[in-house]
Amino acid sequence: MVIRGPVGGGNRAGPFHSQNVEMAFFHTPGLKIVYPSSARDAKGLLKSAIRDEDPVIFEEHKGLYRAPALREVLPAEDFTIPLGKARIVREGSDVTIVTYGMMVHRSYEAAEQLEAADGLSVEVLDLRTLLPMDDAAIMESVKKTGRLLVVHEDTRTGGIAGEIAMRVNEQAFEWLDAPILRVTAIDAPVPYAASLEDYFLPSGEDIEKAVRYLAAY
Repeated sequence: MVIRGPVGGGNRAGPFHSQNVEMAFFHTPGLKIVYPSSARDAKGLLKSAIRDEDPVIFEEHKGLYRAPALREVLPAEDFTIPLGKARIVREGSDVTIVTYGMMVHRSYEAAEQLEAADGLSVEVLDLRTLLPMDDAAIMESVKKTGRLLVVHEDTRTGGIAGEIAMRVNEQAFEWLDAPILRVTAIDAPVPYAASLEDYFLPSGEDIEKAVRYLAAY
């Protein structure tokens, strides 16, 4: 069984329609959770999810539906993307950003700004699948850069950033040159008013500030 559901803020849809609910299911043994960031990944991952023998929660950020810049022509032939395999969206050597969904694009834009303004080389890793999680890809990137920032749109407390930080602490602590940081939404219901929702959601400026802190640590 595959359950598809729209999630995510930025569309002025209010406190329930704009929530990110991955952590409500993350603690359930036996479930798989997929959260694509592009049309190609959505198609390939959905096919893999349908063919998988386990139940899959398939989250789709509403903002990605409405982003003309993300439109792409997909190959007509049959293809799949395996569950549990992350993707390096941008190579880097100074700081690793681990993220997923809409925050992949916000992190990528921040990384481009940081390279242009500060000369920082930021690697952006798109998890694509939250359960199972690609620990190997995370650790490989952290060992290369020595610094980790986790970015997600879900609220801070009990978010997936805490789980990722602990996995890195257990598996790659000796490679870290700075504390692990997280940029997330604040611990509040999703506001409906535009100004409040913008304040609630993690911004590119938040990401840039955290990366600069890690790079200078």
